[in-house]
Amino acid sequence: MIRDLVLKNRTYRTFYQNEKITMNTLKELIDLARVTSSGMNMQSLKYVLSNSEDKNEKIFNTLKWAGYLKDWDGPTEGEKPSAYIVMLQDLTLSKNSLWDSGLAAQSILLGAVEKGFGGCMFGNVDRKTLAEELQLGEEYSIIMVIALGKPKEVVKLEPLSQSGDIKYYRDEDGVHHVPKRALEDLILDK
Repeated sequence: MIRDLVLKNRTYRTFYQNEKITMNTLKELIDLARVTSSGMNMQSLKYVLSNSEDKNEKIFNTLKWAGYLKDWDGPTEGEKPSAYIVMLQDLTLSKNSLWDSGLAAQSILLGAVEKGFGGCMFGNVDRKTLAEELQLGEEYSIIMVIALGKPKEVVKLEPLSQSGDIKYYRDEDGVHHVPKRALEDLILDK
């Protein structure tokens, strides 16, 4: 069921690094994005795929991990993602991805979950350095990076506290807690 996939589709930040993702699997995930709806049917998203240690490390070094976890610099060796998808806007086709990037990312991540993997979307990327490392032309703009792997951490959804604090956190056992607003708080019934 789609609900089960959505509930399993959490933001994972630690992985079993030795659990590899094949290039064929990455292409299958991009094929899901390819057939996802596209604003004005522009289909202006392009992708760089990575599952090699060298290329993965170049991408990893351009990412900023977990803004709310101030004393955590990201996964350590052995817990890093085993693959990445760098989502690009092809500026020769359109200057604006509209909602395409969100739809494509969700399709990719749901597909990854269905295959037993998980991921994390990054908007906080050193785009200049990454573009240089990947030797991207000026016709491409980096929208986001999606890190993928076999999740190592437990992510637990919980109700928003009375204080209304939305910040995720890790407890002493390493469980990642994510507060969520209640359904009745989202629907305006006038």
